[in-house]
Amino acid sequence: MSGLCGWLAAPGGAAGSVAADADASGAALGGMAAPLSRFDSAPLIACVSEVGGVAVAAIDGSRHVYQQDGLQVAIWGRPMLDGSADDVASRLASLWLSRGVAACASLSGPFAVAILDSFSGSALLAVDRAGIHPLSYAGNAQGLFFASSHDALLAHPSVRGALDPQALYHYLFFHMVPGPATAYLGQQRLLPGEYLHVRGGKQYKGSYWQLAFQEPGAARPRASFASNKQEFLRLLRQSVENSLGADGADTGAFLSGGTDSSTVAAIMGQVTGRPARTYSIGFDAPGYDEMAYARLAASHAGSIHHERYVTPADVLAAIPAMAAIFDQPFGNASAIPAFYCAQMAREDGVTRLLGGDGGDELFGGNERYAHQALLSQYERLPAVLRQAIIEPLLFRERTGKPWRLGDKARRYIELSSLPLPARLDSYNLLLRHGHRTVLEAGFIDTIDPGMAPGCVNGAYWERQGQGLSQINELLALDMRFTLADNDLFKVRKACELAGVEAAFPFLHDAMVAFAARLAPRDKLDGMRLRPFFKRALAEILPPAIVRKKKHGFGLPFGLWLHSHPPLREFAFDNLTQLRGRGIVRPAFIDDLQGRLLAEHPAYHGTMVWLLLMLEQWLSQHPGALGALAGGFAACATETPAVLDPTA
Repeated sequence: MSGLCGWLAAPGGAAGSVAADADASGAALGGMAAPLSRFDSAPLIACVSEVGGVAVAAIDGSRHVYQQDGLQVAIWGRPMLDGSADDVASRLASLWLSRGVAACASLSGPFAVAILDSFSGSALLAVDRAGIHPLSYAGNAQGLFFASSHDALLAHPSVRGALDPQALYHYLFFHMVPGPATAYLGQQRLLPGEYLHVRGGKQYKGSYWQLAFQEPGAARPRASFASNKQEFLRLLRQSVENSLGADGADTGAFLSGGTDSSTVAAIMGQVTGRPARTYSIGFDAPGYDEMAYARLAASHAGSIHHERYVTPADVLAAIPAMAAIFDQPFGNASAIPAFYCAQMAREDGVTRLLGGDGGDELFGGNERYAHQALLSQYERLPAVLRQAIIEPLLFRERTGKPWRLGDKARRYIELSSLPLPARLDSYNLLLRHGHRTVLEAGFIDTIDPGMAPGCVNGAYWERQGQGLSQINELLALDMRFTLADNDLFKVRKACELAGVEAAFPFLHDAMVAFAARLAPRDKLDGMRLRPFFKRALAEILPPAIVRKKKHGFGLPFGLWLHSHPPLREFAFDNLTQLRGRGIVRPAFIDDLQGRLLAEHPAYHGTMVWLLLMLEQWLSQHPGALGALAGGFAACATETPAVLDPTA
C-alpha cells in the first residue's frame, strides 16, 4: 500500500532551490506525501535535509527510513538485503558508500528505494526485479523529483503536469500506459530491475538485473523432473512463507479457481498448519462465473472460504473511486472485482492478500502461447508448398457456397504471415477500427500511431541476439507488459483502495530464477501449456483445476450494458462528456453505442469501458484535465536520462 516520494535539489546549494527554506521544504514534502495515503490512511515517516527530502507512507514492515551522516535512505516494501530483512535501510546506506549503484543488486523482494547523498550531491532510485513497486521521476532546473504515484509527484510546486497525448493513444491501444513512459510529459517510470543514478546534475539510467533464461545447449546437464519438482515445491513453500508476514494470522489469498491462486491457497495451509482464508468473486452471467472451481479449490485445500457475487450496481458504485486511485489512465475492467474481493477480505480482518500473479508469465500458462506456437508451424512448411499450392488454393476468387473451413484456413495463414510480435495485436480494438476512424484529426496530429507497436517491437527485438525459444521470448515480453504494466498495477491499486497490502509469492526472486532455468519444453510442449507446473502440482491440486482453462476475474461489462439501464446510462453519459475533449470522434461514439455494441457486446463493450474510464480518469484528476484544456502543452524543463556508463 501507499508509497514513497521526495526530491534532490539541483547542484549549487540550497539558495534558490526547493530546499531553500526548511519550513517550505517540509510543507512541500508533506504535500507530496498526502496523496500516498489518501485511500488507505497508512502511517507516514519523513525526513528533510539541506539537499532534499524523502517520505514513506506504508504500514509497519513496509516503511523504512534512515537518516545519518548526510545520507537519507527511504524504502517502500518488504525487501531483504543479503538474505536478511533486519535494519535494511541502515545496511543499504553502508553498502551505498562502499559499492555505489551496485548496492541495488544486493536487494531482493518487493521494493522501491531512494537514496540521497548530501556529500556527493547524488541520488539513487531503484525498483524491484518484477516491478511490483513502481517509481517515477521528473528532472528540471530545480532538481530531481520522484514518487511512486504521479499524483504525489505533481503535488510538488516545482513539477509541471502537462498531459502527454501519446500516452492517451497508448492507453487506447494497450488499455494502460506502458513504461518507461507515463501519462505526463517530462515524467518517466523505472522499469523492473532498473535504477536511476543522479550525479553532477545529470541522470544516468541502467539495469542492475535482467531476466536471464537458460536454453538447451548450455553447458550444463538437464535436471531430472524429480529434482526440479523437489526444488520447485521447496521454493514455493519458501515464497509463500516469506509473503505471509510475521505469522500469517492477518493474511488471506485471492482464489479465482485457477491453478495459480489455487496453488497459493493450498501451500498457505501447508506452511501455516491452519486453514487458509480465501476470497472469491463470482458473476451471475453465462460464461463468466468460475465460482464452482473456486469452491472446489477451497474444499480441496481445506480453506475457510468467502465469496461474493459482483453485480452491475456494484460496478456502477465503484467506478469513480477506481478511476481516482489510478494515477494514470487504466482500462483493465477486472480491477473492479479485484477491489471487491480485497474489500471482502478487509472486512474479515485481513490486511494482506496473496495473489497468484506471475505464474502464467513464468511457467507458460497463457492460451496465447499455444496459439502462437500453432501459427508458427506454418512458417516451417517448405516455401514451395506454401506459395505454390496452399495459398493459391485458399486465396483464389471464391464462387458458390461459403466455405467456413476455408475462411478459417485463410485467417490462419494471414495471421501466420505476420511476424512476431505484430500478430499479438490481431484483435486490438484500435487497430481493428483504425485510428482515423476512432480519433479526432486534431488529436492525431499530436501523436505518432507507430510508437505503440514500436514499444512492443523494441522490447521483443532487444532479446533476439540471445537465441531464445519462442516461448521464452513471449514470457519475457509478458513479464514486462502484461505483468508489470498491467496485472500487478491492477491488483496493487485495487488492494490499496480496499486498505489491503498485496503480495505475490510466484514473483520472489528465487522462484523467478528457477523458472528461467526450466527448459522451454517444460513451459510449452507442443500445444500443452505449462506441463512441468501442472505435473509437479498434480498431488496438490484437484485434477479438474489442473485441466481447466485460464479465466480469472473477467467482468461481463458488455453484457451488463444491455441488461442494466443505470449502468448503460452512466456509461453513455460519460461518453457524451468525452465528445468534447477533442480525442475521440463523435461519429465513432455514435456507432459504438449503437451498431457495434449490438453486434458484439463483449468485444465492443471493452471499448465502451476504455472510453468510460478515460473520461472518469480525466474528471477525477483535475490537474490532468487542466493540462488537457490547455492543449497538451509541452514541458520545456525535462531533463533526459542517458545510459549509465558505469553500469
